[in-house]
Amino acid sequence: MTLAQPHKKAKALKPNSRRPAKDLCSECGLCDTSYIHYVKDACAFLNQQFDRLEALVHGRSRNLESDRELYFGVHQDMMQARKTEPIPGAQWTGIVSTIAIEMLTQGKVEGVVCVQSSPDDRFTPVPIIAKTPEEILAARVNKPTLSPNLNILDLVEQSGLKRLLVIGVGCQIQALRAVQDKIGLEKLYVLGTPCTDNVSRAGLQKFLETTSRSPQTVVYYEFMQDFNVHFKYEDGSTELVPFFGLNTKELKDVFAPSCLSCFDYTNALADLVVGYMGGEFGWQWIVVRNETGQEMLDMVQNHIETKPVISKGDRKAAVQQGISAYDQAMTLPMWVAKLMGVVIEKVGPKGLEYARFSIDSHFTRNYLFVKRNYPKKLDQHVPEFAKRIVAQYKLPKS
Repeated sequence: MTLAQPHKKAKALKPNSRRPAKDLCSECGLCDTSYIHYVKDACAFLNQQFDRLEALVHGRSRNLESDRELYFGVHQDMMQARKTEPIPGAQWTGIVSTIAIEMLTQGKVEGVVCVQSSPDDRFTPVPIIAKTPEEILAARVNKPTLSPNLNILDLVEQSGLKRLLVIGVGCQIQALRAVQDKIGLEKLYVLGTPCTDNVSRAGLQKFLETTSRSPQTVVYYEFMQDFNVHFKYEDGSTELVPFFGLNTKELKDVFAPSCLSCFDYTNALADLVVGYMGGEFGWQWIVVRNETGQEMLDMVQNHIETKPVISKGDRKAAVQQGISAYDQAMTLPMWVAKLMGVVIEKVGPKGLEYARFSIDSHFTRNYLFVKRNYPKKLDQHVPEFAKRIVAQYKLPKS
């Protein structure tokens, strides 16, 4: 890729500081561009700035006294949805791809930043600026590895594009929001997905080999609301592995340090978020954060069916027990794990309560990770909303 010249007003970095976040770098791609000169302000792991950026993007910061906003960020609407005619080969029903295609074909944007796969490896991400529906469809299915989505920023500026849709996860979007007024765009649309526990390509291989029955033929996988990891294989078959049966001892260090220190599971700075974590099984969860997000959702209203979100059950006991189990790297016998999964799926948290369960579990784990490994960063790095969520639980002292 040809890099643009550094921005004249940017402060130069010291030599040999290509990855200023060091071990916490999420490989978002910003440091592969001339925009690296803004990284000390823009990087989510060098400068946590949710309040300022939420106000910049949404017109206000989240209301910490509102349980929904404490957990899910600024939003004006929330629902469950699925496509009436699913896209073949999509990970779910294809809502994200359909929004991107409609935005492009109806002239709302001139390009879509999305992630295809390397022709040599389906799990190696290749960010592109898609300009046709075919290029967008080629990017369907999540890639669970660290992805340098922002490495195309110089190309955006050089191309002269003025209206752009960017699809990305929290760390990428925070960096993008911090530099968005320097790219020369007339209009930026951000379609986000919830994100947690990405890995390097080597880490992904270890996870697949430790967990899957056929690591070489996995098409995609997802941690789902029924407390199972769902693996989809090339032959169309699926495999369900209970959360509680994962080999925690082997997998505890497989996730990227950036993901273990992230508190933006719900992609708070996107205009529109599409995921599964707050929806019932078989439905996707949509969060409209602002009018730009509503504009994107309006493009596909004729392609989807919707229904209200639900919230059932109580997550707190399961979260508290999970803190100790994870910290001690406990792994249950598979038959016990399957039995627990069946019971919890029937009586456990559902809908938004499942989403809170997932957020609580990850935030407590990540808080402990930062406290133990980067204690000097703890107070500044952990946002206030995450501190309030973590404070509900008793954490190990060490």
